[in-house]
Amino acid sequence: MILETDRLYFREMEQSDYDALCQILQDEETMYAYEGAFRDEETQEWLDRQLSRYQKWGFGLWAVILKETGEMIGQCGLTMQPWKDREVLEIGYLFQRKYWHRGYAIEAAKACKKYAFTVLDAGEVCSIIRDTNMASQNVARRNGMTVAEHWVKHYRGVDMPHDLYVVKR
Repeated sequence: MILETDRLYFREMEQSDYDALCQILQDEETMYAYEGAFRDEETQEWLDRQLSRYQKWGFGLWAVILKETGEMIGQCGLTMQPWKDREVLEIGYLFQRKYWHRGYAIEAAKACKKYAFTVLDAGEVCSIIRDTNMASQNVARRNGMTVAEHWVKHYRGVDMPHDLYVVKR
């Protein structure tokens, strides 16, 4: 276990989490900010990327487990992400749609912010959020973040305006 909150705990994802990850990444509505659901190969690539991040950085997107049931309900964690001409430490979060609007994303994001500041000794942490993703923007604001910059990222063949939300220690 990496982190724990009142209702959740976090651990590194494993290959055995593939099916739970599919419930998130292969849901059209959940993945609207990514221009649609992922195919099987894209989901495996996503999982492989997290496993590589654990090896390289010691962190990545972690499996978020609901203590009450032991079910993986989402992923949240820290990643190094490209932003313009630099890399930033980002809090990212994606949850199964059936667990939306229950406060899990903000609970998880706040825990990751605390981890970034206390364990990684980061001076700031960011969230990179598509301009149309109001739910994630609300989580970032509730996590004490404000918009610092704008940038159009090219992803999956689409130009996507994004905002960089930042909070300093």
